[in-house]
Amino acid sequence: MTHTKHPDLDKFPAPLMRAIGFDALVRTSTEAGMARVRYAPRPEFAHSRGTVVQGGIVTAWLDNAIAYAIDARDPSVNIASLELKVSFLERVEVAPCEAEARVLRWGRSVVFVEADLYADDGRLLARASSTGKLIRKPG
Repeated sequence: MTHTKHPDLDKFPAPLMRAIGFDALVRTSTEAGMARVRYAPRPEFAHSRGTVVQGGIVTAWLDNAIAYAIDARDPSVNIASLELKVSFLERVEVAPCEAEARVLRWGRSVVFVEADLYADDGRLLARASSTGKLIRKPG
């Protein structure tokens, strides 16, 4: 099932989402453990005379998309990142882009996830791989 939903303000607080340039949760899939998220970078995110988005912002987008993929798979759990590796493949310009994250392996307490960041024209800009600890609510 593919659907679009509004962010859970406990997991995804509005001030944080505004700060990183979150634009929209484009789609999710429970079965695939997938989320596609749109970001709208602002000039203050950029270096190189305001033309290239800073890598920490790109990393935050990929990490955020990963959290949405986890939430799509099972909204009753949270994730604590144990490791996050980002490869910057092309410069990320100050223009809207989308990150797509997907669960690769879901264990009892550990999850493996990947995320890709795409330009509007489809170019792959960055890729992240992450290992996270699943935090389950008691009870």
